[in-house]
Amino acid sequence: MSANGSTYDSVDYRQLGADYWRTDIIDIEPGKIHVRGYPIQELIGRLSFPDMIWLMLRGEVPGKTQSRLLEAALVASVDHGPHAPSIAISRMAVSCGLPLNGAMASALNTLDDVHGGAGQQSVELYRQIRDRVAEGVPLDEAAKLCVDAFVAEHGKYLPGFGHRFHPVDPRAGTLLGMVDEAAAEGAVTGEYARIARAIEALLASGRSKPVPMNIDGATAVIYAELGFAPELARGIFCLSRAVGILSHAWEQSGRGERNKGPMPRQMPYRYTGPATRHLEDDAR
Repeated sequence: MSANGSTYDSVDYRQLGADYWRTDIIDIEPGKIHVRGYPIQELIGRLSFPDMIWLMLRGEVPGKTQSRLLEAALVASVDHGPHAPSIAISRMAVSCGLPLNGAMASALNTLDDVHGGAGQQSVELYRQIRDRVAEGVPLDEAAKLCVDAFVAEHGKYLPGFGHRFHPVDPRAGTLLGMVDEAAAEGAVTGEYARIARAIEALLASGRSKPVPMNIDGATAVIYAELGFAPELARGIFCLSRAVGILSHAWEQSGRGERNKGPMPRQMPYRYTGPATRHLEDDAR
């Protein structure tokens, strides 16, 4: 008898343990590893890494076009240079003595709403517009309603559109072209590509300078077309950017630099506090 009066003898602890971490993903016994029902030895050498990601997350093996789109999104988001905060953090972390895994963890933890969350936010916005269209609202009107609501709640920055560095993001057009090809084949519907382009047209209306779709908006189209939940758009982006993070951390580890800060020591920062002052004798 336990302290709260329950009877231990009535509990099947073997079943309790089995149910505690129950999973549909992997079945392991001595000499056996089955992933979603497939023996691992039958997957090795036959599935690509994007195929394996799809199988793990979705439970089935993707079709060739689905796999190609997922792979394209992964490749496109791998890196954006040392000025990207996650990449810079990985390099600084290594110079401060962290091993590769520590540098990767530090960098990946920055991929939150501001730096890394735009893909998830874009999928959420696309889905809201899709829902309005499904209610009978014309696409252009649905895009305006949902964009206006997003801006009213979150501010003028619209995830997935515009870029602080590229006037036109060189990755977006190629990705959208691949979606168009997949839609022509019937592998995806193309509805999210139409939604994203409607937003792009809305943002260009009445402006002398357009606000084109960026990498986050384009990969969000792919993730939405492939049926991934918005949260997984961010998760898959983290998988992609982890490759760039690892690469930069490894490069930095060979340079022998210590305590690398966010900018060269020769570049002063600007102090904006009070001028030099001193405690008076009776101030304490």
